[in-house]
Amino acid sequence: MSLDFSTAHESFEDATDGTIGLEEELALLDPATLDLVPCFEQLHDAAAEHDPVLAASLAGELISSEIEIRSGRGEDLAAAFLAQRDRRRRLFALAAERGIALGATGTHPWADYREQRNIDTEHYRRVVDGLQYVARRNNTFSLHVHVGVRGADRAVQVCDRLRPLLPLLLAISANSPFVDGCDSGLHTARTQIFTKSFPRCGVPDAFGSWRAFKDYVDFLVKTRSIVEYTQVWWSIRPHLSFGTVEVRICDAQSTAAESEALAALIVGAVLQAARDVDEGVPFADLPPRLVEENIWRAIRHGLDGKLIDLDRAEERPAAEAVERLLSWTAPVRGELGIDVALPECNGAQRQRRLLESGVSIAEVYEATVRETRETYAQEAIV
Repeated sequence: MSLDFSTAHESFEDATDGTIGLEEELALLDPATLDLVPCFEQLHDAAAEHDPVLAASLAGELISSEIEIRSGRGEDLAAAFLAQRDRRRRLFALAAERGIALGATGTHPWADYREQRNIDTEHYRRVVDGLQYVARRNNTFSLHVHVGVRGADRAVQVCDRLRPLLPLLLAISANSPFVDGCDSGLHTARTQIFTKSFPRCGVPDAFGSWRAFKDYVDFLVKTRSIVEYTQVWWSIRPHLSFGTVEVRICDAQSTAAESEALAALIVGAVLQAARDVDEGVPFADLPPRLVEENIWRAIRHGLDGKLIDLDRAEERPAAEAVERLLSWTAPVRGELGIDVALPECNGAQRQRRLLESGVSIAEVYEATVRETRETYAQEAIV
């Protein structure tokens, strides 16, 4: 088999800077126990019968107790938010009618992965057959953001420039401290389970050009390492079908405001990187091993810890890096009217502080599910 790189190249050459697509993965829950329940097919069939707009925006993931909602292409961030808010309202209303709750953390705090049923599609059958335990263990939930970038070489170079920022985006998004019924001691257990286990995942190499990127993917196909591009699970990648840079590093967010703030920050970073490419701003391609040092720090300590300033080889508080990221993206965000309102504490910090106050992990999760319902569902559809 081979991948159609000619069509993929055209999708980038015809792309428009700043088109946006959002993908949010949610857990399907029993509202009484908050256990995972395998009912994706039920919800999808109900949407197909009663709400075709919603049905077109739903996708299955690896397990039947997970569902993804997609905004589709928005011409700008405001349009993507408008579409995603509508899809969220529709999904939460449909789920409530059928006695299903929804959760938005990077992991479920106590679900046993061995009890989860995998979705029955050709793609996911291939994933489970090829990866075995690694796939079955991956019961995780994330946020993906697509940003249109015109030009194939330019898209690859934007990915290159954003590699050192992936740990910071991960730290900001960290929202999965609990898994297997215990406090993992991590801020993002999802990343340890998924990103650190799947092949061709995490921080990619810097390729520099479409040709070098294509040569590597061709190598994977030739050696029968992959049969489809979706088996390249990097935390940032050019999306061959959409003509976008897709950022895939983040945990699912417990509130709609946090999900949108994180998406806005990612959009600003992608478009600022594209401008830096255009203006020839100097950039050093750092070895993955250096970026991975910060990935581990983000996994372990999130925003409570320190990240390495890789230019100076110095530790700095993660919160300071957030301010530098906001400052770097300010020119593009200012021009496009993109505001980023990050909370004082992210999801992992809030969850761990609740646990430290004396409540149980189950009570912490109950609180996060409640804030998800109250912010994602919003007002009823009229």
